Amino acid sequence: MYRSTKMRNNIIHSGANELTYEIRGIVEIAEKLEKLGVNIIWENIGDPVAKGEPVPDWIKEIVKKALDENKNFAYSPTKGLLKTREFLAEKCNSNGGAKITPEDIIFFNGLGDAISKIYTYLNRESRIIGPSPAYSTHSSAEAAHAGSPHLTYDLLPKLGWLPDINDLRNKIRYNPAISGILIINPDNPTGMIYPRRVLEEIVKIAKEYDLFIISDEIYSNIIYGNEETVKLSKIIADVAGIAMKGISKELPWPGSRCGWIEVYNKDKDQIFAKYIKSIIDAKMLEVCSTTLPQAVIPEIMTDSRYESHLKQRNEKYKKRAELAYKIINSINGVISPKPSGAFYMSVVFEDGALKNGQKLKIENERIKEFIEKISENVAPDKRFAYYLMAATGICVVPLTGFNSDLYGFRITLLEPDEEKFKKTLETITEKIREYLRS
Repeated sequence: MYRSTKMRNNIIHSGANELTYEIRGIVEIAEKLEKLGVNIIWENIGDPVAKGEPVPDWIKEIVKKALDENKNFAYSPTKGLLKTREFLAEKCNSNGGAKITPEDIIFFNGLGDAISKIYTYLNRESRIIGPSPAYSTHSSAEAAHAGSPHLTYDLLPKLGWLPDINDLRNKIRYNPAISGILIINPDNPTGMIYPRRVLEEIVKIAKEYDLFIISDEIYSNIIYGNEETVKLSKIIADVAGIAMKGISKELPWPGSRCGWIEVYNKDKDQIFAKYIKSIIDAKMLEVCSTTLPQAVIPEIMTDSRYESHLKQRNEKYKKRAELAYKIINSINGVISPKPSGAFYMSVVFEDGALKNGQKLKIENERIKEFIEKISENVAPDKRFAYYLMAATGICVVPLTGFNSDLYGFRITLLEPDEEKFKKTLETITEKIREYLRS
């Protein structure tokens, strides 16, 4: 009997084609190259632990002690453990600015979970405008929610990746569907820190057009530049807003999948308050987030070793950022501002630097044939990334994978082996020269 290959109804979400994540997507190509004998150097993902950074023993001891408590194996309240939310609310309030209560804090299974819910439960016609280059989890989730490409304002590499405020203002002025502004501070993928004056201008725009602000602050304690890092709570005044925070990057404990949002000024706008309630209700259907990581946050963050732990890590990232900046900017044809926070650096090819037919020398014929085939009809920076990986094993993420019209790539500052890190940077610059000459 003949069976149709089509389903009765089209069950595909209208935004399904917007769900892209090049940071992990390029892994598929890397794994195929591994099978062909290429030794991959993973520069695509921001996981300090996977890259070899050790978790301090004193943090492990606190976690081990928490394992002896049966309650840490149980469900937590939907919003999260009250003791931890009280601690975080007090921490926020002590910094000045917006005042919150424990009820304004909601825990999630990592910020990926929070991001998904924040965009999923927006009105379908409401849009959030975010920076470009964009962090893929935000841009994909927002685009999928709307069923159309993510809306962006430009970050300008020639101005150290500072946002184009005029571009942001004009896009908001002429698109009444825009209901919120996203900032990522410090930024991923550029490592830029939004200066206070820029943040204050964004808050001013939000107030003028009755928008809310989302500030992804997962890297807010990973800072090593000259600019002051200002959290949203300090400058938001009476504008509605959400700050997104977590422990995955700063402890580091990415596998904990533990993040939270802090909600500001929901009492000042009924629509915003109802929107936040919908997110809480959605979380209630899920029951709660993982208990153990929440339980240890107050003890870890009040430990006398915590601040020195952050300081030591930031000193290492600063040193790597300076080295990367020096080496990569020693060549012509690229723009690469020095990062000030997070652990990423983005490199942009100057206009006209990338041309059709450019390639790198690949000795292995099977690898050469594979790369030539997959490099047809792809963005110029993705083509460079494929050739770089085939020729050297270095896996970087093309900037076009970050919802950007700029051609370039992102590297990390995570390699703990100084000599290996330096060698990786020198190899990249050598191959850029070769590629641009070809």
